[in-house]
Amino acid sequence: MEYHLAIDIGASSGRHILGYIHEGKLKIEEIYRFQNGISKLGDEYCWDIKGLFNEIKDGIKKCKEMGKVPQSIGIDTWGVDFVLLDKNDDILGNAVAYRDDRTEGAMEEAFKKIPKDMLYLYTGIQFQRFNTLYQLLAIKNKNKGILERAKVFLMIPDYLNYLLTGKKVNEYTNASTTQLVNSFDRVWDENILQEYGINKDMFQEIKLPKTNLGGLRKELVEEFGFDMDVILTATHDTGSAFIASVCNDSDSIYLSSGTWSLIGVENRFPICVPQAMNYNFTNEGGIDYRYRFLKNIMGLWIIQEVRRNLNNKHSFAELVDLAREYMDFPSVIDVDHDRFLKPDNMIEEIRNYCRETAQKVPEEVGEIAFCVFNSLAYSYKKAVTSLEEVFEKQFKRINIFGGGCQNNLLNQIVSNVTEKEVLAGPAEATAIGNIAAQLISLGIIKDLGEVRKLIRQSFDIKTFIKR
Repeated sequence: MEYHLAIDIGASSGRHILGYIHEGKLKIEEIYRFQNGISKLGDEYCWDIKGLFNEIKDGIKKCKEMGKVPQSIGIDTWGVDFVLLDKNDDILGNAVAYRDDRTEGAMEEAFKKIPKDMLYLYTGIQFQRFNTLYQLLAIKNKNKGILERAKVFLMIPDYLNYLLTGKKVNEYTNASTTQLVNSFDRVWDENILQEYGINKDMFQEIKLPKTNLGGLRKELVEEFGFDMDVILTATHDTGSAFIASVCNDSDSIYLSSGTWSLIGVENRFPICVPQAMNYNFTNEGGIDYRYRFLKNIMGLWIIQEVRRNLNNKHSFAELVDLAREYMDFPSVIDVDHDRFLKPDNMIEEIRNYCRETAQKVPEEVGEIAFCVFNSLAYSYKKAVTSLEEVFEKQFKRINIFGGGCQNNLLNQIVSNVTEKEVLAGPAEATAIGNIAAQLISLGIIKDLGEVRKLIRQSFDIKTFIKR
């Protein structure tokens, strides 16, 4: 059996998932899981990169222990975050997380040099205060010495791939999230870098998903007892998730549901018109130079924080069951408001929002949970309406994939609110898309169309219609 290892790292956890083809179907098996999260170092919220790499190694060793040695490996993570390396390839400063507040005001300052509409025309990327561009400008303003000493810029998965292989490259889908890549030329935009005084020489050559980086470092081969191909997946987790969509037509909207909700369509060209900018849609890079024209919505982060505020007393399934008891609860919050990005207490922030907007204040846990799910659905509806205005057409269905698609209550609410057919699945879309890129790279599967057919016949997909 030929195994392929997907390492999918999210904001709260990471997983090692083995994939293999058996009797014409793609099979997956989770073999290792670990925790992830941000912690405060000094006055910054940071990722533990050293700890993440140790977990990656431990999961690889687990494969060997199980007698399931992978032929190849691919890594995906979230977008926008990065590390800077000095002349000795040591990390400068911390691996600061996007939820840190160091970028406060940086976006507005950036517009003074390049107007907002021109920046969107160049990059096609939506405006979020934590974009890589604004993180770099924050470093320049607050700790210029780091940028002056920086010789190498690597996104988080780029750096993890470097630790595996010794090769420094920037992968396309993740690089596109920086707001520093030209959306049409698909290379680092030298005009933007020059205008903001950012050293262009620290950026690496942009490589596409399916690129084979070769084998592991010699010392890792000795440590693991085997070698394997390290393949660039769509290293931005949403890019990998979109690969696993079971729809392959122009009438479908894709919704990657996890900590963040990414809703949009797959396109062959970027849409950088003022209307798209005003709706804050982004044109992120996808496999085969496809564009993911989508909108970033807060997602299940809010319910994750609600659960944490309740001391993890309830499982997510229990929160769904409690929400079912309050499906007539009327209040709706704006899930995309900055106040929900990282409040001290999410439950109190929800209640305060409802008070301030003269809505019923949720008190019971079920009321809070339903309020979050219903509010997400209305946010999706708003995005769907915007998509239909931009494309001047009506879409027929929404394919919800990723971990959030297992929430059947939310799936039904989305169908009710948007009045669209909802196809839910696959749940492990990111890992499946990661493995799919490896299969195509190795010539085991012909192309994206073939891999989507394989995924459709390999995993159960649930259908929801408006009730």
